[in-house]
Amino acid sequence: MTKTTTATAPVLGNRALNRATLDRQLLLRPASLSAEAAVAHLLGLQAQNVKPPYYALAARLDGFTPGELSGLMAEREVVRIVSMRSTIHTHTADDCLTLRPLVQPARDRELTAFRKGLQGVDLDRLAALARELVETEPRTMKQLREALLVEWPDADPQALAIAARCKLPLVQVTPRGLWGRSGQVALTTAEHWLGRPAEPAPAPDATVLRYLAAFGPASVKDMQTWAGLTRLRDAFERLRPSLVTFRDENGVELFDLPDAPRPDADTPAPPRFLPEFDNLLLSHADRTRVVPPEYWGRTWQGNQAHCTLLVDGFLAGLWKLAADALVVEPFGRLTKAQRDEVRTEGERMLTLMHPESSYDIRFGTVVRQ
Repeated sequence: MTKTTTATAPVLGNRALNRATLDRQLLLRPASLSAEAAVAHLLGLQAQNVKPPYYALAARLDGFTPGELSGLMAEREVVRIVSMRSTIHTHTADDCLTLRPLVQPARDRELTAFRKGLQGVDLDRLAALARELVETEPRTMKQLREALLVEWPDADPQALAIAARCKLPLVQVTPRGLWGRSGQVALTTAEHWLGRPAEPAPAPDATVLRYLAAFGPASVKDMQTWAGLTRLRDAFERLRPSLVTFRDENGVELFDLPDAPRPDADTPAPPRFLPEFDNLLLSHADRTRVVPPEYWGRTWQGNQAHCTLLVDGFLAGLWKLAADALVVEPFGRLTKAQRDEVRTEGERMLTLMHPESSYDIRFGTVVRQ
């Protein structure tokens, strides 16, 4: 598209972008989807810890119960694997076997940061040896380090294990990831766990369309941020004839599916309780469609991320589940009507996630920078 036509593309204001993204993310109204269908639509759920995917679905689905996702994981219909942005995601089995190959170039680039500790290591041999080890029996990262160190005693142990994770699609085996269960992280290959081979990496074009369905309207840079990939411009250009384009308030070109929902900017957006590291807050280069600039950086402290609260569609505070209460800590003053809506949504979330427990809902001290 030329600069002239880009300049004349319709502008989507920030609230319009917010409502469109919330709709794609199943956050404007609880969706009547199965957990498996939702995980597929969303192209996975960020899952550094065990609980976030469960809370992510509770915020999005009508009548969700933790046992639904836990059952899918126990049946190996969904899995936990390092994929986009080198972080653990919960993916459907199908996406595990296709999206991981798509982002393999990023995992290969990640290895360059560890090249000093991998001097003299034949990475193809390392991958073959690591595959044999984890397919014989699931291994922890510690066990993998120790076994690989026997072969390469002069290498950095941590680099060896990370190299195995980068070269191979390693999934976390259950009971890790099951609701209400505990288990250390033990790994095997996706192919071994799922009983079928990985698929060839999909053409990025197909994933562009899926990304727009779940996160659009979006720029090329937005998708590159989500995937942790570069050089996706060509895929967008190939698809341009079948897409529609807009501009954001800063003039950035946004692509979208012609028939995707783009609700009015004034569409009501009920409060939502999201887990730490929810993909809604991490999957765009420009996050102001959800995160007001004055609140940037307030959802984490050091390596500790916090659960987040949306009010009127935007980040508005933090929340935590204490021993006897759901504690809400807003960033600014909430009106009485907003507090009532937050309380109603909190009760809905608690009913879904903790039906056997009794919690008060308390508003804590306003969190200030």
